[in-house]
Amino acid sequence: MNEHLDNLAEEHLGTPYNELEENQQNVIDSIAESAPIVENVNEIFHEQLSFGQRLADKISAFGGSWTFIIIFLGILFSWMVINSFFLVGAKEPFDPYPYILLNLVLSTIAALQAPVIMMSQNRQTQKDRLDISENYKVSLKTDLEITRLHQKIDDLTKSLSVQSS
Repeated sequence: MNEHLDNLAEEHLGTPYNELEENQQNVIDSIAESAPIVENVNEIFHEQLSFGQRLADKISAFGGSWTFIIIFLGILFSWMVINSFFLVGAKEPFDPYPYILLNLVLSTIAALQAPVIMMSQNRQTQKDRLDISENYKVSLKTDLEITRLHQKIDDLTKSLSVQSS
């Protein structure tokens, strides 16, 4: 089988099989086995995620939604209304104007939200790299298979022209 793989690699890529990159070896293996090479990148990627990574992605997705913005604005508005109007008669509102406690809460949320979003973006970048790698393998196999088909057609054309002469 190794000789067959070496022949395919030399014929199509001009390089011995053992000197090819892993992606190229996968393509040659796929051609030798006449097997499909396409893999579902989403399944592969999501199987590798830890609980914390999945949680970060869900938090990031929620933090970047209109639902979050509307809820957040509602909470901010309620906080200000309660502390400015309803607790005026009380001796001391729990967070009087200029809302120092509210500012602390907002700063804490922003400090935690930014790294979570960055973690999610980094994972998306990793997924994009995996997707690019899979696209490269599929494109390379397609190109090599088309080359093989052209060679077969050329061989058939030669054999037909020899038979007709």
